[in-house]
Amino acid sequence: MAPMTAALQASHLTKVIGERTIVDDVSFELRPGEVFGFLGPNGAGKTTTIRMLVGLIRPTEGNVTICGYDVRRDFEKAMRCIGCIVENPDLYRFMTGRENLEHFARMLDVPRAEIERVASLVNLAHRLDQRVGTYSLGMRQRLGIAQAMLGKPRVLILDEPANGLDPAGIREIRELLRMLAEEEGLAVFISSHLLAEIELTADRVAIIHKGRILRTGAVRDLISNQRVMEIRVGDPERATAILREQGIDVTASEDLLFAAIEEPSTPPLVAALARNGIDVFHVRSRVQTLEEMFLEATGGETVD
Repeated sequence: MAPMTAALQASHLTKVIGERTIVDDVSFELRPGEVFGFLGPNGAGKTTTIRMLVGLIRPTEGNVTICGYDVRRDFEKAMRCIGCIVENPDLYRFMTGRENLEHFARMLDVPRAEIERVASLVNLAHRLDQRVGTYSLGMRQRLGIAQAMLGKPRVLILDEPANGLDPAGIREIRELLRMLAEEEGLAVFISSHLLAEIELTADRVAIIHKGRILRTGAVRDLISNQRVMEIRVGDPERATAILREQGIDVTASEDLLFAAIEEPSTPPLVAALARNGIDVFHVRSRVQTLEEMFLEATGGETVD
């Protein structure tokens, strides 16, 4: 696969069940070496989209291409390019980590040497001969990712990989996914409700709402487009009126003003407020978070 070729491409995916359209004309692509976040409120169509990506259900319209293979026409070849965990890892807790990986290696017909490779990738080699029932939730998640990595897939699809983990476990998963993308060149797709974590982990995101993609793009670009100056003042009502007279787009929340201006324009603004007897207590540049951008895009609906 050429370096710039999409590892996975979803084109105009639509799923209709009865009279209800669950997913409506969804298109996006995953690139090698990136982490792609897929975000949406409960019932937005995330799980249905994932199931179409991995061939568990057929789309009503549209198609999925993985590493150049059409999922409908070349299903087996497409699936050999993909590793996935939908919901929780399918592990046998009475068996050791090694035995679990050996079991799935036999199913996939991959050499036993793969077991050592994937265990090393997820930093579990030292616990591989202990029963999975003794593992922490974070270790089970990492073993599940190791299982998904058997056979050297080029695309890794994970549904809520950090769900239920403590902060240390979340950080471990974040670092692991970043490593797999940056050092192994994988295209990593993650569905998640942890928006602050996705902001730290993902290179690009897509927001799905009521079955349709609302926004997609680089995390940095999406949130940097919403840069404002935060100003705390003594008289927000008068200060708002003064700034609006100067043609500045400003909103107020208690004693805070949010002015849609660039940082170099701030000193004249503060001077204008001071000339009019307005006390200015602090001024700082403020960038919209991914969570704020998400809530704005979805009309305030939360993620499941």
